[in-house]
Amino acid sequence: MRIPFDNTYTQLPAEFFSAATPSAAKSPTLIAFNEGLARELGIERGEISEAELAEVFSGARVPEGADPIATVYAGHQFGNPVPRLGDGRAILLGEVVGQDGRRYDLQLKGAGRTPYSRGGDGLSPQGPVVREYLVSEAMHALGIPTTRALAAVATGGLAYRDRALPGAVLTRVATSHLRVGTFEYFARRGDREQLQTLLEYAIRRHDPDLLDEEERAFEFFLRVAHRLADLVARWNGVGFIHGVMNTDNTAVSGETLDFGPCAFMDTYSAGAVFSSIDRMGRYRFENQAPIGIWNLAVLAECLGPLVDEDEARAAAKLREAFSHFGSWFKTRWRHVMTAKLGIATPEPSDDSLVEAFLERLESQGLDYTNSFRALSSELDAAGPWHERWRARLAQEGRSREDLVCSLNAVNPVVIPRNHQVERAIVEAREGSLEHFRALESALARPFEDRPELEPFKAPPAPEEVVSATFCGT
Repeated sequence: MRIPFDNTYTQLPAEFFSAATPSAAKSPTLIAFNEGLARELGIERGEISEAELAEVFSGARVPEGADPIATVYAGHQFGNPVPRLGDGRAILLGEVVGQDGRRYDLQLKGAGRTPYSRGGDGLSPQGPVVREYLVSEAMHALGIPTTRALAAVATGGLAYRDRALPGAVLTRVATSHLRVGTFEYFARRGDREQLQTLLEYAIRRHDPDLLDEEERAFEFFLRVAHRLADLVARWNGVGFIHGVMNTDNTAVSGETLDFGPCAFMDTYSAGAVFSSIDRMGRYRFENQAPIGIWNLAVLAECLGPLVDEDEARAAAKLREAFSHFGSWFKTRWRHVMTAKLGIATPEPSDDSLVEAFLERLESQGLDYTNSFRALSSELDAAGPWHERWRARLAQEGRSREDLVCSLNAVNPVVIPRNHQVERAIVEAREGSLEHFRALESALARPFEDRPELEPFKAPPAPEEVVSATFCGT
């Protein structure tokens, strides 16, 4: 197997990372390998067997050209500052430049202890690995910026939590693992030199057109803010609840990062919470945009010294910028949600039409995904909301065929429903990957209705409802 590593993070100063060695898995076996993503990354599998793949992507065999490290960062966890976190159960193997010319990190999650494990074992139970593989790839298929999954491997060993659980390793792919928390780490230490180094590196990775800008720190902040507004709006469009929007899980790339206690809503509820550790509902569905503002305020504080030498001027400039996040988010939310109603040219007055539809879903206890998908067959439905909706669509004068196509292009048939993911986790733990593979296949083309999707379209029966999800750390 040839992985064309082209590593840059290890060229940064030693303060940014520590060397880390993956633990040798006891008897690794392949759960899944993403052949399509491997091709996109320029990874040549060659004649390598599944057994050899399992060795490489469990960490048992470090591939040629890799330079394994754990990165350091800080973060606010549920609003509480933690000055030093870092990759406690993740090891960055290195970077590749994909076929699209973009740079990607290859990271092993669950491959053992690092200098930042803080007393943990650095391992991952198999359940969170199966969840992240399925959900991150589903997010990609849904068109939402996200990290992706290259491989999942059962280690043959155990991870001890409240009980002994089968262990596994996920190979996560990201355009970078730079987080708001990475900036926090150096800002909290008062290390302006390394904060500047981090900014320049982040710009080279994500916004190289800003390198020659005099005010690139401020412009970078604006880019991150817009990416985050877009991301949260897209989450809303599919009923996704991240579950743990800490600053150390907020990527400056605008990608969905960390699929621990995440969930997709079945019955619509603005206040939905699934994360078992979010006891106060901080990261509930309706609060994701305000939390985005909160996280941006943290980033603004970190970047202040680089925006302007004068602290007051820097604070005023950044405060003015992130005060607009609410309107940026609302604009993106409107674009996403009106498209789900078949409206091609959204206007602010359309917000009330969207909100009335959501109120109807919540008051009647209706399924979020299926209710939006059903709109393409409800163009003649009776009722006050439908009459108002048709009147709005008539203003654009689109053909019925065009409307149906546009509605079905943005409203998925299937999402990774919690009970389906849970079934895949349980059966994988028992030794069967049949449901995992069927669900993986269903989620790969979520907008195309086809007979094999029938088992995955329905909301859960009462006995199948998943009311809490767990991060597995």
